[in-house]
Amino acid sequence: MQSSIFHGIKLVFRKEFLAGMRCKAAWAAIFMFALTTLSCVSLALQGAVLEPKLQAALFWMVLFFSSMTGMDRCFAEEEMSGTFLPLRLYGAAQAVLFGKMLYSFFLLLVLALFISILFFILLDVGSVSLPEFLAVALAGVLGLSGAGTFLAALTTGAGVKSGLFSVLMLPVILPVFLPAIFLTGRVFGGDSMPFSHLGGMLLYDLLLMVGGSVLFDYFWYEE
Repeated sequence: MQSSIFHGIKLVFRKEFLAGMRCKAAWAAIFMFALTTLSCVSLALQGAVLEPKLQAALFWMVLFFSSMTGMDRCFAEEEMSGTFLPLRLYGAAQAVLFGKMLYSFFLLLVLALFISILFFILLDVGSVSLPEFLAVALAGVLGLSGAGTFLAALTTGAGVKSGLFSVLMLPVILPVFLPAIFLTGRVFGGDSMPFSHLGGMLLYDLLLMVGGSVLFDYFWYEE
């Protein structure tokens, strides 16, 4: 049973990855949003240096709103292409949820790397502890992918998907978002990072995934 779930997760991830490779325009929009936003901020600053807290807030705001431009498509594309019902009939709930969540995590990880490189090039960020920065980024991306995948499933079929998705996403992700800004500000400022905050982020990420996993069964098999 356990091996079949992992096999199902791998198949769903592979399906999502191949579909993303075939439809590059949708994901290119996410990366273009990040590039345009950071370029405009850099030009507006004209060489001025932001405080570490403001740099951290800007980093996570760009990552959050960039992800919002594509995360809601996670299940909507299944509905538009007519594959939602067959997936619901033949796909195990946990395999579908965690397969799509894994793909979302992979995509957001690439997006976070892209934004980080641009951020350090276009904005004058001081020397940072790379392991600490990566730890915060991974915890934040994990929370975004977990919450985003589950909420994308809940808003499937809604008439105003994007608006509803964004409204629901912000309060759910705030317990990850606010500590991520605080910790990134500490890292950018060269200060020591309180690992209790990072532990709290990871604990909330775990609660999101466990809670989403339990609730997703009711959503998936409701009919």
